[in-house]
Amino acid sequence: MNAWSEWDHIVKVDPDKTLYEDETFEDVAATGTDAIMVGGTLGMTEEKMAEYVEGCIEGTRGHDIPVYIEPSSAGVVVHPDGLDGYLVPIVFNAGDIAWVTGAHKEWVRMDGDIQWDVTHTEAYIVLNEEASVAEYTQADCTLDAADVAAYAEVAEQMFGQDIVYVEYSGTLGDPEIVGAAHDALDEATLFYGGGVHDYDSAFEMGQHSDVVVVGDLVHDAGCAAVRETVEGVTAANN
Repeated sequence: MNAWSEWDHIVKVDPDKTLYEDETFEDVAATGTDAIMVGGTLGMTEEKMAEYVEGCIEGTRGHDIPVYIEPSSAGVVVHPDGLDGYLVPIVFNAGDIAWVTGAHKEWVRMDGDIQWDVTHTEAYIVLNEEASVAEYTQADCTLDAADVAAYAEVAEQMFGQDIVYVEYSGTLGDPEIVGAAHDALDEATLFYGGGVHDYDSAFEMGQHSDVVVVGDLVHDAGCAAVRETVEGVTAANN
């Protein structure tokens, strides 16, 4: 069984942003989240990634929370001791083929230290056309529920993906579309990310997905707000 099949909630921290006020990575770990993912789209450097990953690994000691890197490019990947693994996006609705295979090929070509036993892929479906990741990947965001469900099924059944990730990045998504993706999957885990900012939004999206990912909230509103989303997702799944 994959680790994420037992998760309800992930906090994604962005190395190009600061934590809220004087909060620490230990505070993030204490929110009740099931995992921490480190990654971002803009302003990423190897130095920033290394600092955040080391901080997360140190902050989660005693909390039994895994830390994963979600790399956006080959040049920002680091391999510290204590890291649980890598969750690598493959953008299924990308207009730029580089985000389906090209960037991944470059990582393999440049990095001789990839640990394949802890490297996993995520079948991303990007749906907010105003998000940086949509522009970055030239994603086709003009998809309806049937399109998204079909992408999800293709990801699992044709490409063997264990994670399908519906990403609205910065705005709360359409529950019908997210639910359609969830219903199309047999055993793959559906991650949802975008716009979850309180108990109610977490509860709503938790009803239509397996794992809710919270990102900007930890930087903009802090750990108390993140804890609310953990409570919302937990209630949705019980």
